[in-house]
Amino acid sequence: MLSKKTKYGLKALTFIVNSAGDNPVQVSAIAKNEQIPQKFLESILLTLRKAGVLGSKKGKHGGYYLRQDPADILMTEVMRVLEGPIAMVPCVSLNYYEKCDDCVDEDTCSVHKLMIQVRDSALNVFRNTTLADLAVKKTENIVK
Repeated sequence: MLSKKTKYGLKALTFIVNSAGDNPVQVSAIAKNEQIPQKFLESILLTLRKAGVLGSKKGKHGGYYLRQDPADILMTEVMRVLEGPIAMVPCVSLNYYEKCDDCVDEDTCSVHKLMIQVRDSALNVFRNTTLADLAVKKTENIVK
């Protein structure tokens, strides 16, 4: 299941795309419009900033902004930053591989075979989806 951290992070990123223009977007505006608890949102946005997805500006007109064009931000990057490994079990992870303690032979393990298919399907979706694909313009309901 997708964590609230990832769900809120995706909502926040798409909000920034849809409302940013040339100005940083304030955390309070994101929280209010997307109905995300502000303290939790601040933590999520900080994680995205530390990963290089977002930049921030301090001050009265400060807030968060994208460091790249939304069409260049793949969901694989966002999902790994917010959710961690894409694979559901460590023995099929491309970036965080670990042998399962209870597995005698990965080549004959039915769970391993199934999870490779699940991982590959998820990767196919995430590699072929950008933040621009998720960002549907909905400016009429934005509260500043």
